[in-house]
Amino acid sequence: MSPRSYNSPGRDVAASQTKERIVAAAAAILGSAKGVEDFSLEAVAKAAGVTRLTVYNQFGSRRAVLEAVFDAVAVRGGLHRLVEAMAAPDPHAALARIITIFCEFWSFDPGALGLLHAVGSSNPEFAESISARNERRRRLLAGVIRRIAEDTPMRQAPLRPKAQRDLVDVLFALTSFTFFAQLTTEGRTAEAACRMVQDLAQDAVRRATGQKG
Repeated sequence: MSPRSYNSPGRDVAASQTKERIVAAAAAILGSAKGVEDFSLEAVAKAAGVTRLTVYNQFGSRRAVLEAVFDAVAVRGGLHRLVEAMAAPDPHAALARIITIFCEFWSFDPGALGLLHAVGSSNPEFAESISARNERRRRLLAGVIRRIAEDTPMRQAPLRPKAQRDLVDVLFALTSFTFFAQLTTEGRTAEAACRMVQDLAQDAVRRATGQKG
């Protein structure tokens, strides 16, 4: 009779706490002066008070640790609400809600997000990770624009595939961290910047679909 595996609840909790500690340590390193220069499994392990093998067993690679940091930031910043936004019956309302969620996310911890994007710009390995996450935002916007195209009244000119791609590209730029960060300079509040993004996005959709303002 083969022995059955047994997972202790206490062991699971301890493993989860260790993982959270590792992610927190990694985030702290990325937010330090040297950032990516000091980012390694050894450095993360030391900061978290565990062995390098523990970090490796939990994540497997340096990039996986970075992904975990991104995931933690996304959860704290409320990106899980995007699922609910996409479920809105009206695609225009869905788009407005998506923009609001990203504005709130970008303003949640702009210093940390700025550092994470800076990491991506200075390291090819991490740039791939950031690019992949940005492409998720592009696919999200593309899905909403397809719905808007399908809802366009017959009396209006149809939103052709190329026009849809162009519109998605515009919205992708408008909802980026870089664009939002530029709008919140010179004392402009996050709320005011978000209103500007909303207005620009609505204008882009109106122009693409031939709607009158």
